[in-house]
Amino acid sequence: MRRRRSRIVEAVLVGTLAVAVLGSTLAIRSTRDDLAFFDPIIDVKALLDARYVRELDDRDLQLGAIQGMLEVLDDPYTQFVPGEQRAEFEKALTGEYAGIGAQITIRDGWLTVVTPLEDSPAYRAGLMADDRIVEIEGEPTLDITADEAVARLTGEPGTVVHFVVERDGLRIPIEITRQRIKTHSVKGVTRKGDGDDWEFFLDHDEKLAYLRLTQFTPACAEEVRAALEEMGAPDGRVAGLVFDLRWNPGGVLEDAVRIADLFLEEGVIVSTKGRTVPETVSRAIRPGTLPDFPVVLLVNDTSASASEVLAGALSENNRAIVLGTRTFGKGSVQSVYLLPSAEDGSELKITEQLYYLPSGRSIHRMPDSAVWGVDPTPGFYVPIDDRQEFELFEARRQREIIRQRGDDEEAHFDDPEWIEQQMKDPQLAAALRALRLYHETGTWVPTGKKGISGNELAGDELRRLRLARERLIRELARIDRREEALIQAAGDVDAQVPDLWDDAIDLTGGELIVRDADGNEVARLRITGNRLERWLIDADVQPEPVGSN
Repeated sequence: MRRRRSRIVEAVLVGTLAVAVLGSTLAIRSTRDDLAFFDPIIDVKALLDARYVRELDDRDLQLGAIQGMLEVLDDPYTQFVPGEQRAEFEKALTGEYAGIGAQITIRDGWLTVVTPLEDSPAYRAGLMADDRIVEIEGEPTLDITADEAVARLTGEPGTVVHFVVERDGLRIPIEITRQRIKTHSVKGVTRKGDGDDWEFFLDHDEKLAYLRLTQFTPACAEEVRAALEEMGAPDGRVAGLVFDLRWNPGGVLEDAVRIADLFLEEGVIVSTKGRTVPETVSRAIRPGTLPDFPVVLLVNDTSASASEVLAGALSENNRAIVLGTRTFGKGSVQSVYLLPSAEDGSELKITEQLYYLPSGRSIHRMPDSAVWGVDPTPGFYVPIDDRQEFELFEARRQREIIRQRGDDEEAHFDDPEWIEQQMKDPQLAAALRALRLYHETGTWVPTGKKGISGNELAGDELRRLRLARERLIRELARIDRREEALIQAAGDVDAQVPDLWDDAIDLTGGELIVRDADGNEVARLRITGNRLERWLIDADVQPEPVGSN
């Protein structure tokens, strides 16, 4: 699995959460069998306390016991959130935090502003894209890590942070008062002029609009409604919409339902049910429904959870077509419970229900699933490869930065060829072509491929896996060739990887003794397997003759 996909999966874990408080409102039955469950756990804890070779940390044992129980579930979405991680967890879920409101990166060793966020303290203070933050509270930022920078810039609302930025060779002191920051989930195709407003139209003359939703944060449905009102959708001033859900990991289910209800007069939007939770069916209602105009939903293999609910609701109710690739297949609902016995505010996120599309099909991807998620409408399967994806991200990043645009090249968002060449986005180009053809013919004319499913999808994943293996083999071959060349160049130089002991020796059950420079024993470790040498090779050690002091 590609590294970027693993990062996406981490984002997906935010999932769709319903928050609950576990305390006096939740009755826990403590039967004799319930208590007997803990007997062997208590025995193990007592024996470790009494006999283990070194002193143990109760918190580490506690976390290990909890993680062990959750690992047995084989469910990556059921998670324990320690109290110290709760703030970051809630920030990811809600998109809210207290700080200055700027995207940052480390560039050439310095903390650098990617862009101020719209309507943020950083934006109002005049912070600009590419500003180098050289000092924070008098401390230089050279070689600072991103996590350290975030820790310094975020803080309690109302507190002040002082820093110095370097811009065009000048050093400028800036003072910003931290505020609650709400990251906006709705974006357009580019920024307007020099401000922080979004351009939502691909083609003003034909009234073809574009809206991208990055995550289903609380109240994002209101953001979507406000953007549609700004376009003039309720008044009939939108003749077609590209709704982009690509790379959207999901979030709050209720907002997905509200957004679907904007487009549907009636019908089932989604249903949820679980072992201990009765089925709940969400239906569309007529009041507040937008006028009927063609909609193309853009999705890909990282559109997950609430994204899949929205895409499935609109496509199965024949309100929109889906263009792109099959979605991720995260169709489970989690609830978050505060643990009353944990004084640090630890939480447990538990999978309690599954989503079901209007057709009654679950979108969740099981290990043996041949069908999951939401597929593109037949004829609108438009895949892109890793190179195209990287180029798309780079082009998009430039259009999202808030900055003085100067003499930027004139944009032609109404031209699919320009979108492919300059925006590096063949999927958006195909969506625009689909809207144009719909207006010309009154029907959806395919602008992509038929699509793949079932065994073909499994075969496609197998091909990617084998390709990854072939790349590793080729890389090993390149290392071998490079090694041969360096052997010739190095001559008599000893460049052997240390061989600490004969590989035939079985160390299992042996003992590793660590001493300091004065010969004092620091640790005595029991060896439980034969993998010790491979780890020590990368450590700060070197072999000495056996018997030396």
